[in-house]
Amino acid sequence: MLGGRGEIFRSAMKTCIVIPFYNHADAIGAVVCGLKAFDLPCIIVNDGSDPACNTVLQQLADAEAAWLSIVSRTENGGKGAAVMSGCDAAAARGFTHVLQIDADGQHDVHDVPALLALSARHPAALVSGQAVYDASVPAARRYGRYLTHLWVWINTCSLEIRDSMCGFRIYPLTATRQIWKEHQMSRRMDFDIEIMVRSVWAGTRVLSYPTRVRYPQDGVSHFDVLHDNLRISAIHARLFVGMLRRFPLLLWRTLTRRDPTLAA
Repeated sequence: MLGGRGEIFRSAMKTCIVIPFYNHADAIGAVVCGLKAFDLPCIIVNDGSDPACNTVLQQLADAEAAWLSIVSRTENGGKGAAVMSGCDAAAARGFTHVLQIDADGQHDVHDVPALLALSARHPAALVSGQAVYDASVPAARRYGRYLTHLWVWINTCSLEIRDSMCGFRIYPLTATRQIWKEHQMSRRMDFDIEIMVRSVWAGTRVLSYPTRVRYPQDGVSHFDVLHDNLRISAIHARLFVGMLRRFPLLLWRTLTRRDPTLAA
């Protein structure tokens, strides 16, 4: 039951959308159109896209100037770098929470209200989509995620993180930004995993909400099968070493918590 300080925190929540963007010119218009109905300010982080994509973004910004703005990075730094830039920009504008959604159209924007409602009930938590796939998901990506889930559970000594790779989530900015102020974070696809594990280590609760994820046949993926899988393997190994130092605390926390999901 929330009351007192919890009610004050909840009433003070101010959420915006952040979309990390790199060369998704064909998909971004539909994503923005789907998000417009939720009446939330939106920041698109242009992570060093090519000139044609820059033009598309500028046209969107001009057409939707009342609620959409662009933060530009001069060079491509990776998804993690773009998310951190977007969160920092949101915090500078007075927002307390960021709803991150990917630019490629994979995520179901109809679940935005459900994620927002869960975040409003538990404003200190990191709220994440838990991917429910259809037949469009590549088999290699599906089975690779199962292996990642196993390592994440090991590295947090819990089953709290149900999906560490879904790019549809709500970050509580104060707690989340503190993590990359204190640690040198991964900056590409492995960021999604590291920020969630480190959030659990720092005591932030992670809540999950099932959401449909599809892979459009004509979609553009920037997941590099070789290099990103190597990065993900490396981050699992680095986090495992970090978990060993924290093992007693993590195990005690898991065994003593009475509310493993908080989502009821």
